[in-house]
Amino acid sequence: MSAAERRFITEISSLIDKTVSVITVDGKTYIGTLVGINPANLSLCLSDAKDDKGQIIPKIVLSGGRVAEILSVKKPFDLKGLAERLERVFPRMVKLYEKEGFIWVMDKIKVTQDGVVEGTGPAAERVQKVYQQFLQEVREE
Repeated sequence: MSAAERRFITEISSLIDKTVSVITVDGKTYIGTLVGINPANLSLCLSDAKDDKGQIIPKIVLSGGRVAEILSVKKPFDLKGLAERLERVFPRMVKLYEKEGFIWVMDKIKVTQDGVVEGTGPAAERVQKVYQQFLQEVREE
């Protein structure tokens, strides 16, 4: 295997567990999490995919022959992941409202993808620090 082939496989593999947009040769678009790919023929598997009509598909396998493009997409903010992180620091004091787009900590500190938006004091400052650390780690991925 050549260095270029190894590099290609490495680049493709770096997309695993990331949000991608896949455009097929017939013009259909699917956006989802890339959970598997066969570098030999570019057949791939997406989970939690959405097609261009907005239909949610829990898992879809696309034949490599149908794949025209695979595009890396910026992943939406992981509110659930932040809630799990906050739960480690504030056990049993974190409530996630995923559909509404926020987290309540100690029933007085509101956190969104933009950080602490309600609440003050040492606890709110600690929540903001956890948020900033979480954001830094997500950027490094």
